[in-house]
Amino acid sequence: MVRPLGLPFDPIARAGESWEQRFGPAAAMRAATSVFRVQQILLARFDEALRPHALTFARYEVLVLLTFSRTGELPLKVIGSRLMVHPTSVTNAIDRLVAAGYVDRRPNPADGRGVLAAITDRGRVVVEEATAALTALDFGLGDVPDAELDTLFAILERVRRGAGDVADDGTAGG
Repeated sequence: MVRPLGLPFDPIARAGESWEQRFGPAAAMRAATSVFRVQQILLARFDEALRPHALTFARYEVLVLLTFSRTGELPLKVIGSRLMVHPTSVTNAIDRLVAAGYVDRRPNPADGRGVLAAITDRGRVVVEEATAALTALDFGLGDVPDAELDTLFAILERVRRGAGDVADDGTAGG
């Protein structure tokens, strides 16, 4: 669990005050710093919820992606692309998932050098259990009213689109 700092003030708000005195407007700095802090909090909550299932959030994401695929298997290259992670990270996650019995690895018949990862029956069971744990946690966002979650997504999506994370085809939420 993320340990509360127990400070009698918000350190990001305090940093914003100092920033404004020294550098000028602090709204973007406060927002960006808050995003980073929230990421730390959410990952810690996710990892705590997933620990009983011998998963990290990164490995859980791989299992979910395989579950969403039509055949339950994908080339490692596609997994890396969809999850936007380095090939070494994909290989490490797959190695751990294979060791846990959640994924099988086999040569890709469509690509002589490629490798396919396929979710096992055991992997399907654990992804259902892990998803139930994360859902019970409201994905760590239980303090945000439901009516504001779509707004939060839309704001963060604009940042992602602006950075080229997703092709900007003019359809927000698309």
